[in-house]
Amino acid sequence: MFMDEARFGRMNRPVRCWAPAGVRPVVDCQTVREYTYAYGALCPDDGVLDSLILPSMHSECFGHFVSEVSQRHPEELVVMVCDGAGSHTATELSLPENVRILTLPPYSPELNPAEQLWDLIRERRFANNAYDSLDDVEDALAEELRALEADHTTIQPLTSHQWITTAINMIAD
Repeated sequence: MFMDEARFGRMNRPVRCWAPAGVRPVVDCQTVREYTYAYGALCPDDGVLDSLILPSMHSECFGHFVSEVSQRHPEELVVMVCDGAGSHTATELSLPENVRILTLPPYSPELNPAEQLWDLIRERRFANNAYDSLDDVEDALAEELRALEADHTTIQPLTSHQWITTAINMIAD
């Protein structure tokens, strides 16, 4: 599984949108510095997604996420590929027995297909939207993540590339 986390909050940027000819679209924009973090681990080969919304990007939250993924896949060996963030490599991090961590090379987000997930969510749910509270942000994020967890047919083609499938097969062998 490829793992990543992303920050979502009440600070948004307007993006292009459709409007009838001759009409200038009006979209809400706000600069409120309140954030929450979405954690996601996905398998590009079959489109399985596991996600959680947590308050920060510290090793304690990462450990909680890894434990959750382990519990959701108790009969599987989960090889979690993630970037080299400090929370992923913390010495106090204890991994469940069925989870192994592989770290991507530094400064290579293009190697992590989980990055595609955040772009999709931002486009579908957060583009040109201003939320009244952080709870509203978390509700929208949770709704979108639940829908994506149930829809493997969206995750699989979004994140699957031939070289990723080949790498997964090599790791499995």
